[in-house]
Amino acid sequence: MSASRPTCPNCGSQHTVKNGSIHNQKPKYQCQSCKRQFIENPINKIISKDTIELIDRLLLEKISLAGIARAARVSETWLQKYVNNKS
Repeated sequence: MSASRPTCPNCGSQHTVKNGSIHNQKPKYQCQSCKRQFIENPINKIISKDTIELIDRLLLEKISLAGIARAARVSETWLQKYVNNKS
């Protein structure tokens, strides 16, 4: 008996293959139909209001985005999008 394959969130195909893992060792898959890469059951981290207030204060201090991301424990990608949307 084989394990069921995850369904692609983009096209709904079950023609997927394992394609490595992400930073926290969750398996990453690739859809063979549309070539999208994804993980099963992604968990979105909610950024608290306190963390956002900390980020806003740190942005005024001329600290690098990488440093702010480390201090606030958010991804650099999320932080860059946040800064771009503030402008």
